[in-house]
Amino acid sequence: MGAGMAQLEGYYFSAALSCTFLVSCLLFSAFSRALREPYMDEIFHLPQAQRYCEGHFSLSQWDPMITTLPGLYLLSVGVVKPASWIFGWSEHVVCSIGMLRFVNLLFSVGNFYLLYLLFRKVQPRHKAASGVQRILSTLTLAVFPTLYFFNFLYYTEAGSMFFTLFAYLMCLYGNHKTSALLGFCGFMFRQTNIIWAVFCAGNVIAQKLTEAWKTELQKKKEERLPPIKGPFSEFRKIFQFLLAYSMSFKNLSMLFLLTWPYLLLMFLFCVFVVVNGGIVIGDRSSHEACLHFPQLFYFFSFTLFFSFPHLLSPSKIRAFLCLVWKRRIQFFMITLVSLFLVWKFTYAHKYLLADNRHYTFYVWKRVFQRYEIVKYLLVPIYIFAGWSIADSLKSKSVFWNLMFFICLFTVTVPQKLLEFRYFILPYVIYRLNIPLPPISRLICELGCYAVVNFLTFYVFLNKTFQWPNSQDIQRFMW
Repeated sequence: MGAGMAQLEGYYFSAALSCTFLVSCLLFSAFSRALREPYMDEIFHLPQAQRYCEGHFSLSQWDPMITTLPGLYLLSVGVVKPASWIFGWSEHVVCSIGMLRFVNLLFSVGNFYLLYLLFRKVQPRHKAASGVQRILSTLTLAVFPTLYFFNFLYYTEAGSMFFTLFAYLMCLYGNHKTSALLGFCGFMFRQTNIIWAVFCAGNVIAQKLTEAWKTELQKKKEERLPPIKGPFSEFRKIFQFLLAYSMSFKNLSMLFLLTWPYLLLMFLFCVFVVVNGGIVIGDRSSHEACLHFPQLFYFFSFTLFFSFPHLLSPSKIRAFLCLVWKRRIQFFMITLVSLFLVWKFTYAHKYLLADNRHYTFYVWKRVFQRYEIVKYLLVPIYIFAGWSIADSLKSKSVFWNLMFFICLFTVTVPQKLLEFRYFILPYVIYRLNIPLPPISRLICELGCYAVVNFLTFYVFLNKTFQWPNSQDIQRFMW
């Protein structure tokens, strides 16, 4: 029976992957016909990749407007160049815009497979329905609108996702040297991916801390020690435990032996930052780090919107309101702090205010800029979204949650520019780790993603416009 179910799951997976790739190829064809020339950030990425493709690797050939490392270009050359040797295609063909964009479509296939393997590893496999749930979850995340859109343009998203997911998978299987190496590849696509290599190390540390914590709780239970009481008693217990754990040389040496590949990667990253004079290469004027705390609130809202079948329900709202009433002083303090952060740390990047091709431009203009008070009125929604996200992760240990939210904070808050692309990786990591939702919710989620994708592609391909001072065709996008 088990072998038969596994075989059936394999058939379902193959069908889902094949259908998704077929639809993607049709969409890719439509994109290629509509977009003959580089669009948006492609005007930097595509010429640079073509220079690499022609064998011009010197620093004098580097476009100073590019702010990421050359991982995408190097890998693209490694993929398309063999095609000229095997099929005898000319350099003009293999280094063309269409061929380079197709590299991201290949990454999307890899991402589909990696998502499935991660769901198999992360989620328990004890129910008959879980196979269908895993495949539906994989399909849903593979066509997640913000990620799926960039499979058709020559951006770093698809490759960045591939190496980060691969590193996470290897980490879960305990192959930490390979995981760190893949983390380095992810870093070569986008420097902020170093945070997700740290997350992999944090995953290992959280696992060991959870084991030690369970032992500690069992010991206290046997000794029948009186529990610590008070409003922050749980936090105090955890803090005392972490302090005692970190004072043990045996514990620290064990963690070092497990995580040294990640620590080596972190050391290399620090060397890079010192030598480079910062994280960003090239044009730094538009990518200055700051303490943009509301980015965390925007991520919570983004996640609530795209995961509403799992995070938003009458029972969830009732449970939240009951908790607010029960702990009203704590929630009052959280609200005050949130209002202060919104007041003092809200930034509007010049690109956000000037570039009307991005959806974020319209979100900012029609929601945040319309009335000054709106950004404060949204604080209760931010708090509900944050609570709902944390509540959906309660099946994970407190230490895993701590590591995840530290990484989430580090990857979002320093970004001055509000751009939905920056939320893709933390959203996918989050979505992988919530318990498998019921099939009905997954179908609802998949249906909503399909509608959003259809509207996004339709608007991008058909609703073009021109700026008054330019003859170039402009398109709306994420």
